[in-house]
Amino acid sequence: MRAMSCSRYGGPEVLELVERPMPAPGPGQLRVRVVASSVNPIDWKLVSGILRPMVPSFPFVPGYDIAGQVDAVGTGVSGFAVGQRVHARIGAMSAGGSAEYALAGVDVTCAMPEGMSYADAAGMPLAGMTALQGLRDRAGLVMRGSTQRVLVVGASGGVGHYAVQIAVAAGATVVGVSSGRNTALVRQLGAVEALDYTVPDVLRGQAPFDIVYQSVGHDYATYLPLLRPGGCFVTPIPGPSTFVRALANPFARNPVRAIMLKSNAADLRVLDQLYEAGALKTVVDSRFPLERLADAPSKASLRSDMGLLYRSGTLPEGRARGGSLRAPPCQRAENSLAAGAACNRWSAPARELNPEHPRYPRHGPCPQGLLHPRSQ
Repeated sequence: MRAMSCSRYGGPEVLELVERPMPAPGPGQLRVRVVASSVNPIDWKLVSGILRPMVPSFPFVPGYDIAGQVDAVGTGVSGFAVGQRVHARIGAMSAGGSAEYALAGVDVTCAMPEGMSYADAAGMPLAGMTALQGLRDRAGLVMRGSTQRVLVVGASGGVGHYAVQIAVAAGATVVGVSSGRNTALVRQLGAVEALDYTVPDVLRGQAPFDIVYQSVGHDYATYLPLLRPGGCFVTPIPGPSTFVRALANPFARNPVRAIMLKSNAADLRVLDQLYEAGALKTVVDSRFPLERLADAPSKASLRSDMGLLYRSGTLPEGRARGGSLRAPPCQRAENSLAAGAACNRWSAPARELNPEHPRYPRHGPCPQGLLHPRSQ
């Protein structure tokens, strides 16, 4: 089978297209013919060597979020059949999604809902579960009939736009912060207010929040004054100061908590149910072939039909049910492995919307790149 692999640490140039043996599923595993897989910052952190303890050995095939069809099942597997459409977040020490076939444990795999595209399915696991677990498990969002006020910072981003939709589906009152060009998107996601972060003191006069979800950065000091007593600040991108401050949580007016993703099929199923209800959507725009995986560090990306699909931050007019509504953040330099300066914004303008949904219009080229690697 074909796979994108690296045999040493480095930038995207260390990735190369190779032939690898077909993996055999072990007990409790599925072999999936990969139709789509997402590329996330974690992949480039592993390739670069920043997270060396998490790379099992070389050669290493990155990629954790996959969607495709079951090709073979290991011993002890029940509930899955060859040919079934599935998506998964591969285990943290496994990877291997950037290939034509990959192994996934049944504990992190779900059957795809009827009508869900492979692009939607591949884009959902990492960003969706990070949003869900942060809100529900770390911040205490009541998942039904919530009366809480939630502030999502980076609300048009990959994790952030899921956080907005999940909180809205729970019944919470959501205020989103994004760039000015994406405030319309944030409102269409369900936020009662969409604020432009470039406006000075844009949060002045806001009623206290129960939850602040900062999907970009970990600037808890800025947002703690906006919380009611007992309200919680959470971030999926914690810095050392986040963990230091968390030590004081038992004695503090407001806890500060890091979100550490725990992949599991039950939470992926929750996201699938929200999708089926029309409450969760994803935006994908550009695609590239597998052999151009090295191009992905310059943008948050998805691979579909063995091509890369880039996520974007602009929604077409109107809100369609069950469509693709994916809007990830620009990766800041601190949160990206691409060499060079990053576009210091939370979300990117649209390039081209998911071609699997023909009712969506296409947009022109992006006037600003997400990242600008030195190699370009």
